[in-house]
Amino acid sequence: MGGTRNYGDACAAAHALDLVGERWALLVVRELLLGPKRFSDLRAGLPNAGPNRLSQRLRELEESGIVRRRKLGPPGRFWVYELTEWGRQLQPVLMHLGHWGRLSPFRDLDAGISVDALMLALQGDFDAEASGGLTATYGLVFGDDHITVRVSGGRIDVARGEPSAPDATVTADTRTFAGLMTGKLGVQEAVSAGQVTVSGDLAAVGRLFASLPRPRTVAAPPA
Repeated sequence: MGGTRNYGDACAAAHALDLVGERWALLVVRELLLGPKRFSDLRAGLPNAGPNRLSQRLRELEESGIVRRRKLGPPGRFWVYELTEWGRQLQPVLMHLGHWGRLSPFRDLDAGISVDALMLALQGDFDAEASGGLTATYGLVFGDDHITVRVSGGRIDVARGEPSAPDATVTADTRTFAGLMTGKLGVQEAVSAGQVTVSGDLAAVGRLFASLPRPRTVAAPPA
C-alpha cells in the first residue's frame, strides 16, 4: 500500500504522506482532477516524470485506492486512469498547498506548467470579492485541450470540454496564460502582441484575470 517507504507513525498526516508523499504522486492526482486520462495524456502533463516512475506511482495509487484504472466503452475502447471518490477529496488539499506555495520567493514562474495545473491555480486564486459580481462563461483553448470556466454568484467552476455559448473564448499556450494570471502580462498587451486570441467580450476576459489578486511572497532569507 502506498510507496515503499513509510514513517511508521500513527499520525494521520504522516499516514497521508505514506500514501501520497512520494515524488510525483500528488501531481498525478492533480492531473486527474478534471477527469480521466490515458497514460499518454498523463505523460504529456508530467513531461519530467519518466514513464517507469509514472507507472510506479500509478500502481501505488491504485493499490492505495486513490486512483483506479478502467476501460472506456466504444467507440474508444482504451484504458484510462481516474480518481476514486476518496482520491477526489485531495482537491482542496492541493488547492491549499498551492496557496502556500505561491508565497514562496523561490518559485520559477517561467517554468513549464500543464493545463490541469493552471486550472487548479485558477480555481484556487479566484477571489469572489475581487470579481465584483462577475457572471460569465469562458471557453479556454490550449491546443487540442478545451476548458469551460463559469463564474457566477461569487463561484468559479472549471470543467473539461467546450461551452455551448461562451461570453468569450481565449486561445493561448499555457505559459502565456500563466503570465496573464500572475499579472506579468496584460490582456490587451498579449492580444496586441499576438500571444493570445480573444473572441467575444474582451472586457469580461479582463475582469476574469482581475479576479485573481496576487499574494505577497514571504521575504527570502538573507544570503
